[in-house]
This record gives sequence, C-alpha cells and structure tokens, in this order.
Amino acid sequence: MDLYPFFDWLDTSMLADISKAYGGVFAVVQMFHLLGMSMLGGMVLVGDLRLLNVLLKDVPSEQVIENTQKWFTVALIVVMTSGIFMSSAVAMKLYYNQMFWAKMTSLALGVTFVYAIRRPLLKFNHDTIDPWTIKLLAVTSISIWFTVAASGRWIGFS
Repeated sequence: MDLYPFFDWLDTSMLADISKAYGGVFAVVQMFHLLGMSMLGGMVLVGDLRLLNVLLKDVPSEQVIENTQKWFTVALIVVMTSGIFMSSAVAMKLYYNQMFWAKMTSLALGVTFVYAIRRPLLKFNHDTIDPWTIKLLAVTSISIWFTVAASGRWIGFS
C-alpha cells in the first residue's frame, strides 16, 4: 500500500500550514509530544521492571500493571496526536526517511504487542502465569519500546 497520497495531502493540509506558520504553536505541540513520550517510556519501564522484580517489589505486580496501563494509554494518545501535527510540517521529508518508517513499524509492533499480547495475558493473576513467561514478556516489551525510541531519535540524524 502506497501512502504517498496521504503524505502529499498532509503536507498541503491546513494542519501543515499551521505547523509551518506558527513556530510557537509547533513548540507547544512538540513539548506535549516530548512529555507524552516521557510518560509512555516511564510507564513501560516501571511496569516491565516490576515484572522483572527490579522495582516496587513490595507492591503487587497486578496493581502496578493496572496503573501503568491507564497512563500508557493516555500517553499514547498524546504522542500520536501531537506526532501527526508535527509530521505535517515535514510530511514529504518523512515519507522518504527510512528511520521514520522504522519508527512507525516498531510503534505499530509495540502498540499491537501491548494491546494484543501483554495486556490480555497480564489481566490474569500473575501468580498463575509462568514466571519465565512474565520475564520474557517484560524483556520483549522493553526491547520493542527501546527500538521505537532509538529509531525515533535517529530520524533527526538521517
């Protein structure tokens, strides 16, 4: 599926006009994007490090996962909404950027992993789940989200 028409449309949209013309608006949206990324990464790390018994050992892992999942979802909405706005300013440049596509692919993998695998598995009592499964789940999650962050950061260098 070729997404060129979408990126061409986004590049000439009113959203792009606003993001290109008003640097202050862009800066505020970028601030929310960075805050959302910090929150998202924090929730991933706190939840997964609890599953690995590195953090918050005195708090039941079910409670940590339930609380971090709520904020993860909020952060994901903020990141995706602000990311679309920011992308509109450089849509055609991003279309041809391989690291952008690496980030989008790993982001899609991460979101799918969280909502199709991690969340359904962890809704059960964690004591009934094989400890190695929980550890594998946490390490996989950290690896996926590290890839999202690293490829996203690399966009600026490519």
